[in-house]
Amino acid sequence: MTPRPVGVFDSGVGGLSVAREIRHALPSEHILYLADTAFCPYGDRSLHEVRARTLGAGRFLQEQGAKVLVVACNTASGAALELLREKLSIPVVGLEPAVKPALAATRNGRVGVMATSGTVRSERLRRLIDTYAGDRQVIAQPCPGLADMVEDGLLEGSALDSKLRELTAPLREAQVDTVVLGCTHYLFVRDAIAAALGPDVELMDSGPAIARQTRRVLEQAGMLEPSGPGSIRFLTTAQPAEVADVVHRLWAAPLPIDHVDFPHAELDEEPRSDAA
Repeated sequence: MTPRPVGVFDSGVGGLSVAREIRHALPSEHILYLADTAFCPYGDRSLHEVRARTLGAGRFLQEQGAKVLVVACNTASGAALELLREKLSIPVVGLEPAVKPALAATRNGRVGVMATSGTVRSERLRRLIDTYAGDRQVIAQPCPGLADMVEDGLLEGSALDSKLRELTAPLREAQVDTVVLGCTHYLFVRDAIAAALGPDVELMDSGPAIARQTRRVLEQAGMLEPSGPGSIRFLTTAQPAEVADVVHRLWAAPLPIDHVDFPHAELDEEPRSDAA
């Protein structure tokens, strides 16, 4: 029998940072990665559209035989995680910004969150802050355009540095000592973000925790691949030639890349106004 893959979904290439952690933690697993590049970024889209695209992607990966779905996108997780768990028959592992560990790690009680506009608006982030912040301060900083720069392969240079100085200015002014990278794209410019924030700021992300949770889910279901080298296949709703260069740079190796289409899912509920 052909091994069933771990399905990994993101709006674009950023979720490769999560796929990398899964590869390290579960080297025998086969990964089927789906990037909705034609609709990226999700952070500027309405809640209804993000939910429809995310459910459509989840159904597509389930139909392709995925044994678990990893939503490697904070915006999609914030908008549709419960919907996916209701509508799909496979386990779903979602992302959430690492607010709780950042609040545990802060020394001065001031934590920053860098995320897409959609994640900053999301109910999921608001719940995390309300639940864990207490008397500590959390500054949620939207970063429009930053994920796009990663998608375009702008991983270093003066344009990126200038953008990061602008985006991190409110966090520097607030004198945060811990910053959550609340978008998987940002991991690929981590060093540049660290340089913009300064040497005394600790950066935190959810990638390793998501890989550990994926292992737990597969172990509990008896679905871990016992041995053998794993593989990864990259699917995109754009044309492969449009993403090949940046995908190979981010993965640090060539990957098979194929074009796919999947439809918007029809949603039962009316669109809500709190876009995510």
